[in-house]
Amino acid sequence: MSTAINKSDFSPQSYARVGGVLYLIIIIAGIFGEFFVRGKLFVPGDATATAHQIAASPLLWRIGICADLIMQSCDIPLMLIFYVLLRPINRNLALLNLLFNVIQTAVLVANKLNLLMALFLLSDAPYLQSLDPTQLHALSYLSIKLHDHGFGIGLIFFGFVCLVEGYLIFKSGYFPKTLGVLMQVAGVCYLINTFSLLLAPKFASQLFPFILMPCFIAELSLGLWMLVKGVNLPKWKERVG
Repeated sequence: MSTAINKSDFSPQSYARVGGVLYLIIIIAGIFGEFFVRGKLFVPGDATATAHQIAASPLLWRIGICADLIMQSCDIPLMLIFYVLLRPINRNLALLNLLFNVIQTAVLVANKLNLLMALFLLSDAPYLQSLDPTQLHALSYLSIKLHDHGFGIGLIFFGFVCLVEGYLIFKSGYFPKTLGVLMQVAGVCYLINTFSLLLAPKFASQLFPFILMPCFIAELSLGLWMLVKGVNLPKWKERVG
């Protein structure tokens, strides 16, 4: 009996701390791919300059894609961890949260093909010789722009993840209520960012990147809390009991 209790006590902390590590990997990989790869090689409004930058650093472009895929691979076990940790509050909402996250990750993984297309169009493949270099540059640039919008579409689903997850965290009792509020604010910001991108692109360009700062703060805070503090075990046992 004592062994079973010890395992029960350790289990949520183990899940939380592994989840914290995964969350931090996701944040670091996402920042690297977006700001240190695409932010460095993509030249807004200039297809030719962007093409030359990517053609000069194809390995860096590929590393950025791999960083994104690492991020999305870590998201899969993190979904399970959140489901296990939040299921005692409301199983149906925890499952809904997981389903929204599955769709988000699937969209983002498929969206990486646009980044590969941008690279393929700038290769020296014989089948591309029928197209003018200017056309190839424009098509490559268009693929990157399509990726930006695909990323935004994926974040619609993640916005709902943050709303549901934030509510469950707030109601849990074994996570700080502040984290739940921060995650819900992040969800609203993600939804505003994407829908403004789709409906009012000029307005969206004025909001970005400031609209995503609350998202960064919320997710980083949650990841660090899970890693350092985990869950409140007495409250966890009370909720599970």
